[in-house]
Amino acid sequence: MPTKDFYEVLGVNRSASADDIKRAYRTLARKHHPDVSENKMEAEHRFKEINEAYEVLSDPQKRAQYDRFGTVGNGAGGAGGGFGDFGFGQGFGASGFGDIFDIFFGDRMGAQTQARRTGPARGSDLRYDLEIALEEAFAGATREIQFNHLAQCETCHGSGAEPGTLVVSCDRCSGTGVMRMVRQTPLGQFVTQSSCTQCGGEGQVTQHPCHSCAGRGRREVERKLTVKVPAGVDDGSRIRISGSGEAGIRGGPAGDLYVYLNIAPHPLFKRDGLDTYVDVPISFPQAALGSQVTVPSLEGDLPLAVHAGTQPATAFRMRGHGMPNVRGTQRGDHVVTVHVVVPAKVNKRQRELLEEYARAGGDRVEEKSFIDKVKDAFKPE
Repeated sequence: MPTKDFYEVLGVNRSASADDIKRAYRTLARKHHPDVSENKMEAEHRFKEINEAYEVLSDPQKRAQYDRFGTVGNGAGGAGGGFGDFGFGQGFGASGFGDIFDIFFGDRMGAQTQARRTGPARGSDLRYDLEIALEEAFAGATREIQFNHLAQCETCHGSGAEPGTLVVSCDRCSGTGVMRMVRQTPLGQFVTQSSCTQCGGEGQVTQHPCHSCAGRGRREVERKLTVKVPAGVDDGSRIRISGSGEAGIRGGPAGDLYVYLNIAPHPLFKRDGLDTYVDVPISFPQAALGSQVTVPSLEGDLPLAVHAGTQPATAFRMRGHGMPNVRGTQRGDHVVTVHVVVPAKVNKRQRELLEEYARAGGDRVEEKSFIDKVKDAFKPE
């Protein structure tokens, strides 16, 4: 009779399934691992017992021999002491390292890897750069865009299989999508895994690939889409169109399309945040005497009162006539900078009036040259 009951060590009954035994082993191994226990000596002893019990009960042949004779070979336990059974000794057999690795990383790593490979996968997001005019950014616009993307194959509906044929589990990797390789080294057995070369990590193979998409489940197609640009958008704004990216894999959801807006430079207006800017020329009399002028804006022509004595490069702020706020009703300002224009040529009457104005202000007026006076004398009245 054995010195210990392996079923009792793992806390399971004799009719426990392989999954029950594995689940109990992982729970106890996490609880009694020396690295997480305060009493290292006691944990090491308990951990060794758990490993011995699991080595026997997880192997169908050893378990059957143990149930029949109460022992296995020269003893169910591993030969080494201390941490000899911790994945590197002879006690774990061919699958020992993988099991002890799964204690802390768990089947979750393998399951998640398999789910990523064989389950539905979300399609990729796409980016589209759209240039719009400043007027479109001010008032909003509706634009039609055209782009290529991977769409679900209409023939196989994304399965990758020719209609009427099946998608079956890969026989090389047993549907896991990964291949494990066990190597024997002086330190023990090491297990490495890589994508299955037959199914490419998918875990499934098609008996007859779809003729339209060559078994990929997706095809590159051209698509047209209407994009609504809201009023007030700024340069670099992004519009997200859900589900308009690339189609998902194996029935997964489609990705999103992100439309990035670039506002083209305007020949007349400039923008800074919600404020717009424009330069407007005015004459010297308008600046000196004051005047009502018409100035351009993104919403149309606006009246502007220029007060008397306005100096060159004076800026007038017209409240609430700038860009709208894309998130509310607030609007920016329209800033008008006036520039006094000096006429390149003046006629005789204009010159006389300007000279008279200059003398009245005490300014020195340049006298005509002798040649100019002679020319004026021979001019017809």
